[in-house]
Amino acid sequence: MAIEVFKRLEIKYIMTAERYKHITEFLTQYMNLDEFNQGGQFYSIANIYYDTNDHHIIRTSIAKPKYKEKLRLRAYGVPELEDKVYLEIKKKYKGIVYKRRVTMKLCEAYDFINSRQPPQENTRQFVRSQVFAELKHTLDFYKPVPMIYLAYDRIAYFGKNPEEGGPGRDLRISFDFNVRTRRSNTGLEIGDHGEQLLPENKVIMEVKSATPLPQWLLDYFAEHGMRRGSFSKYGQEYKRFVARQLNAGKSILDPEVIPGIHTEQKSAEVSAQA
Repeated sequence: MAIEVFKRLEIKYIMTAERYKHITEFLTQYMNLDEFNQGGQFYSIANIYYDTNDHHIIRTSIAKPKYKEKLRLRAYGVPELEDKVYLEIKKKYKGIVYKRRVTMKLCEAYDFINSRQPPQENTRQFVRSQVFAELKHTLDFYKPVPMIYLAYDRIAYFGKNPEEGGPGRDLRISFDFNVRTRRSNTGLEIGDHGEQLLPENKVIMEVKSATPLPQWLLDYFAEHGMRRGSFSKYGQEYKRFVARQLNAGKSILDPEVIPGIHTEQKSAEVSAQA
């Protein structure tokens, strides 16, 4: 049951398919494709986002506080109950992302989330871990439920080694396509189907680095007028959910945390901006 801790800068950009093609051709000078993307193949990432019944976690997140966090269960592809998954807390403070995650079987993760009791195997080491303590505290504090299923296809690049003229593997750039979500039957093992979240020609780029970004990358962004954006897949899905609730005349808690979303026109504007 591996325990992993990450601390890094994460920057997101929304781009067209044309820009994606251009920037990936540029990146091959300094970066290599992820081993799971050799031959240009995607790999799929699937998540269950956990939240309170009144959507407190995501409502707080999109209000853009200095500190925010999310709780999710992640798998690669469509897992079976005995397959490995990752239960993780993703925290962000003043622009820096801190991630804590624990690896376990999907059936064990479901049991732990429901019972707060760790798996019996390797219990001693598991209970001692700081990551487990943080996960248990988060579950006890929020008492969250599985709120949405969210999946996407990814192509990723890692920096080449310095002797090859690259920045090293500390720099990772990923591109996400075909983002799909559902609010019912959220189990990871059920399948990766869902409603499309973004327009077909849009791509999400994420730049992740534990060190300052290299000058050649900053120069590319400046030359092509690329500006970093604030974008959350779960946040975008929640905004769409709120817009639909309001358009249908249904009440929802604290809709004012999403300024301007009150009509079908505003809903369309949100989709266009994605």
